[in-house]
Amino acid sequence: MIALRTLVFLLGVAIALWTVMSALRTTVLPRSAQVGITRFVFRGMRWIFFQVLAGPSRSFATRDRILALYGPVSLLALPIVWLILIDFAYSLMFWALEPGSFMDATSLSGSSITTLGFTPAATGVQRILAFTEAGWGLILVTLMITYLPSIYSTFARRETQVSLLEVRAGDPPSAVVMLSRYHRIGWLDNATETWLDWERWFAEIEESHTTFPILPFFRSPQPQRSWVTASGTVLDAAAIYLSCIEGVQQGPAGVCIRSGFLTLRRLADFFGIEFDPDPAPDDPISISRAEFDDAWRRLDEEGIALKDDQDQAWRDFAGWRVNYDTVLLALAEVTVAPYAPWSSDRSSPSHEEPKVSRFGRRVRSKVKGGRSERSRVDAS
Repeated sequence: MIALRTLVFLLGVAIALWTVMSALRTTVLPRSAQVGITRFVFRGMRWIFFQVLAGPSRSFATRDRILALYGPVSLLALPIVWLILIDFAYSLMFWALEPGSFMDATSLSGSSITTLGFTPAATGVQRILAFTEAGWGLILVTLMITYLPSIYSTFARRETQVSLLEVRAGDPPSAVVMLSRYHRIGWLDNATETWLDWERWFAEIEESHTTFPILPFFRSPQPQRSWVTASGTVLDAAAIYLSCIEGVQQGPAGVCIRSGFLTLRRLADFFGIEFDPDPAPDDPISISRAEFDDAWRRLDEEGIALKDDQDQAWRDFAGWRVNYDTVLLALAEVTVAPYAPWSSDRSSPSHEEPKVSRFGRRVRSKVKGGRSERSRVDAS
């Protein structure tokens, strides 16, 4: 019996330490990490919201209203799970140290973690455990209180840039509309600052959306906006800018595209979405030649100076787009992004709906033939 109680006590200690370390790694550690409890909560809530409450049979407006609650409810559920695990861990320890029923130990543990004191500790050892449990309960609540402002301040910065894009690229956002408006107001020849702003935005997205894995699923205040479709619009605009427009500065737009596709790839990798990290410039993309030609025609009608060789422009555009095509469409499907041309309006090239298989456990992506990365930014 002593051996059993010793084993149960050690199990309680292990569960308590595991829970506390999970909370610290989730809220304090400034990098993406494999946190089992956090993955369990977020994936479980995702199944409830995405499959049960907001299934594909519902209209997009209904799904959007339901999915807007996924992030906040998941964050609320996380500290509740932490507290339940701490309560269970200390219940095991109380039961192992003193004779009595497990229900009595659970009552004492619940009294301690809530600091209500409705079940007083009878011995000195129980009092020590009760004090430590109350302390851990307060620490976990404090960690969550500090965690939430960090998430929402990052979310606000993300959405500021997304909302500014509506002014420049329309609603829904379109790369062709963005370039046309820039041409009309005289910004097209000096778009350097735009590409550099979005390069910094992509860098912040990569850091924040892997450190806080629930952030990618926080929906924009306006249903028609999405950080995913905004990413696709800017990347397509930069790709068209480089491949089609005559006499533009190559560097800023090129590094913007590189920053963007690296960010989207790392997010896809973070969520276990498979992709080819080393595509060839002539690999197929989801944009058809007819769609590209229509974009070319619209830009030409705006009076924008285009390059002489339209065929070469198409090859150049496809060479840029192939770097982010698969991951962009996959993230649009995973987050149920609103309609936007050339991103959420089409399925992934494999016609298989991507799944979120993990939150933070990295996987090896598929590599074809051992090629080195193909990107025209290296040549610019």
